[in-house]
Amino acid sequence: MTDSPLLNEIKALIKSSGPMPVWRYMELCLMHPRHGYYISRDPLGREGDFTTAPEVSQMFGELLGLWTASVWKHMGSPPLLRLIELGPGRGTMMADALRALRVLPPLYQALQVHMVDVNPVLRERQKTTLSSVRNITWHDTIDDVPEGPSIILANEYFDVLPIHQMVKRENGWHERVVDIDANGKLQFGAAADPTPRFDVLLPPLVRAAPIGAVFEWRPDAEIMKLAARVRDQDGAALIIDYGHLRSDAGDTFQAIARHTFADPLKAPGQADVTAHVDFQALSRAAEDVGARVHGPVTQGEFLKRLGVDTRAAALMQKATPEVATDIAAALKRLTDTGRGGMGSMFKVLAISEPRLTSLAALSDHVEEGDDAS
Repeated sequence: MTDSPLLNEIKALIKSSGPMPVWRYMELCLMHPRHGYYISRDPLGREGDFTTAPEVSQMFGELLGLWTASVWKHMGSPPLLRLIELGPGRGTMMADALRALRVLPPLYQALQVHMVDVNPVLRERQKTTLSSVRNITWHDTIDDVPEGPSIILANEYFDVLPIHQMVKRENGWHERVVDIDANGKLQFGAAADPTPRFDVLLPPLVRAAPIGAVFEWRPDAEIMKLAARVRDQDGAALIIDYGHLRSDAGDTFQAIARHTFADPLKAPGQADVTAHVDFQALSRAAEDVGARVHGPVTQGEFLKRLGVDTRAAALMQKATPEVATDIAAALKRLTDTGRGGMGSMFKVLAISEPRLTSLAALSDHVEEGDDAS
């Protein structure tokens, strides 16, 4: 990794204002107006720092397109549908989804596509990828997307929303912070005083955690915003991310650079910093505002229910032997349920307006024993 111009700014802030909460550190690493990781680069692909499912295979986006068509029909086939993607990367997933949707002209004609992204570098990539798409608009936030029946796609979106971390001590839960050690390097610490009554609303598993345990949580504002939108305006949101099925203690704050794990405190702004998504917390928050929750299921199960094996076989039948081998490898990568495989590590959750009682591939949720996160 290159030198981090953000490091000195963070140290100066800590020296002037005291130890920095982890959520603020993560926010600066990702969204600092000049040096933030997601403000200044295209992080995707072999030459970047990580690869997302849409970049692994066209099958991923195509199947999400088919899922969108199924939900649109369940909604009563409204004559206008806002198809919204949050954090759309290079636009690959949307391009693949729209290609699949072309086979259903009434839906394709009903679409207005909305891309929500603050990264100017990726926006330019998206505009190139989707240059032939009509009725497409870019926004900094979903708040700017006009009202109306919507299907919202969020692949690897929630994992980069800043987390709060709490550390359990003998006298209560203390907010985890980033400080400067005696050698002038960043280190983790904990606020001097506990957060009053923090344990009152904690899940039982977390409340019973041992001294020294770390608990992570995200504010519910983003998921509640999506839930309220689909509740009031008709539609559904599909959330795909890596994470755990139930709220529990554990430190998942991590950095990834050049496709390998890195020290999240070493070069702020130069690596992707993320944390696992708590799907139980997402579900609870969505239900609290009156949306219906579907799932979660594992990504592998979701894609198989949508027919990924059949789609892979069709693609391989028309491909050269070399390309067919690549397709088979991509299928395995997307659906692998071994420990740490994308098929089990990634979960799929949908939220919808209450009248949508069943959504494709999400008829039930994964069992706790299948949680490989």
